Amino acid sequence: MTGTRFSKGQSGNPKGRPRKVRPNVSAFDVIFDRTLTVTQNGLERELTVDEGLQLQTYQAALKGSRMAIRHVLRMIEKREAALAKRDPPKPKPVKMEIEHDADNADAAMLILGIAGHGEALPGGGPATRPLLIATWAAQAAISRPGRRHLDARAVEDIERLVANPGKLRWPRGRGQ
Repeated sequence: MTGTRFSKGQSGNPKGRPRKVRPNVSAFDVIFDRTLTVTQNGLERELTVDEGLQLQTYQAALKGSRMAIRHVLRMIEKREAALAKRDPPKPKPVKMEIEHDADNADAAMLILGIAGHGEALPGGGPATRPLLIATWAAQAAISRPGRRHLDARAVEDIERLVANPGKLRWPRGRGQ
């Protein structure tokens, strides 16, 4: 019979039976959405199943259950991670480092009047002119509060240098 509705070898339902549509909701989600009535301290409260399980876990952790303690710690970590993701930490201030250059310090002391150039040393040009600390600056440094008292040897060295400013080296065995 050629006058039929379907030709031979061709299905009347080429796409097949439609698949059953299932919602993307797990059984746990359905259960967690339900509410419970809980009596706490004589007051009735409505909690979701999830909140009720968390409350039981907290109570078990307080009683000393190690599994419950671990679970509570994991919940705290997840909460901290979520908070950190929502509110990222503020950037730390940039640390500034200051490099001290002896030539800059010499120039600053000259500008502030703390030091002045002495006479040129023999055999040299302007680079051999030593810096001499002003008397007021030396006195201020020596009389500062909280200072260590100078011993007799240091006083002798200072007096010798004041008497002979051209000789600015410390005696052997003494640091500068």
